[in-house]
Amino acid sequence: MSIHKNQLSSNAEARVSLPIEGMTCASCVGRVEAALNKVEGVVNASVNLATELADIHLKAPVDRLKLIEAIEKVGYEVPVTSVELSVQGMTCASCVGRVEKALLAVDGVKAATVNLATEGQLFAEWLA
Repeated sequence: MSIHKNQLSSNAEARVSLPIEGMTCASCVGRVEAALNKVEGVVNASVNLATELADIHLKAPVDRLKLIEAIEKVGYEVPVTSVELSVQGMTCASCVGRVEKALLAVDGVKAATVNLATEGQLFAEWLA
């Protein structure tokens, strides 16, 4: 069983930080900032070349994948981190669904897959 979550929950003044790979100069920073600032719901995007991070201020909920697509469209990448965990106490498919749903409620989790047959081994992808 696998569930995906793309919608970013947001308060009136939410902030998102995304790592960006592939930038080499101030022009790269400008391209990424311009692309992010065009995404609906973004108030302001500021990119730091030294830390390779985009600091994005939102006025409305934004699909995190739209932010990533904007970055990728101008030629840069947002890395995805994978985590593998062991979950104890699950006995059925309903347990698997509840664990996946709980993990997907965590901001930044892109996907979660739990395998009951392997004693609850859990695999999650985090949008950094």
